[in-house]
Amino acid sequence: MGQHLVFKEAEEVINNLTGSSVNAKQVERICHYYGHSLEQEQLENIEVKGYEEVSPSESNKRHYVSVDGSMYFTREEDWKEIKLGRIYKDEDLTQVSRDRCELLGSNYVAHLGSSKEFLPKMEYCIENIKNKVFIADGATWIWNWVEDTYPKCEQIVDFFHAKEHLCEFAKDYFKDKTQREQWIDKQHLIMLSKGITPIIKTLNKLENKTEKLRQLVGYYNNHEKRMQYHVFKEKGLQIGSGAIESAHKDVLQKRLKLSGQRWTKKGLQQMAQLRVVYKSGKWNQIKQLCKKAA
Repeated sequence: MGQHLVFKEAEEVINNLTGSSVNAKQVERICHYYGHSLEQEQLENIEVKGYEEVSPSESNKRHYVSVDGSMYFTREEDWKEIKLGRIYKDEDLTQVSRDRCELLGSNYVAHLGSSKEFLPKMEYCIENIKNKVFIADGATWIWNWVEDTYPKCEQIVDFFHAKEHLCEFAKDYFKDKTQREQWIDKQHLIMLSKGITPIIKTLNKLENKTEKLRQLVGYYNNHEKRMQYHVFKEKGLQIGSGAIESAHKDVLQKRLKLSGQRWTKKGLQQMAQLRVVYKSGKWNQIKQLCKKAA
């Protein structure tokens, strides 16, 4: 209940349902204890096992890997970033409408702090997966990691981020709204049907060489191989990172970013551990820790 609700509400629900006399402080202590235990167990597994075992049949299935960060308020250092990873398979996706898919299952990894500490946790989960597809925004640290560690895997910059950069540039470059919207619509279709390369050529032909134009061309050049959306679509690959963006809201922010919340860094990491274990469908890890404690 403590990973679902603020501690006072968890107290009320538990007591109303069970007739017991649990108090909010007890709920808080138990959550932090088991959140800490999960963190220690995870670090021990990385040190002892190296990487999580994956059966050959699972390893050969296509897995999407996405990572992203969002900010949370801490008592010690104000705003700090929690990095979140989401791993899911093709078969976890189900079509609910023509334009929308629903994810039925995912594995999550979370860490409050630097990428140096976060990435070993990700690698523990994905190293033994052979068929990996990375989807993310244009964050440099993400693609440096992927390029250094998994250079042969498919790499995709989220299509909507690529288009967002184009729209931001067009707002500044084309003063006429109608002209701007027509230009964006045309480039949008080209990007989907022919990839980013013809977009780069179009941008280079523009007469007014502004600084924002230079930055946009540089961004697209840096990620050209990751923006060949027509090729990805032909392979049946996802081209959007909405799954990781929605995960931040559902897995973490729904519990950890409520009005007035101000966590200690340790407490925030411990609660994040509880959230990802629950949302990954691995609550049996808590049961095993309870048995050890008993």
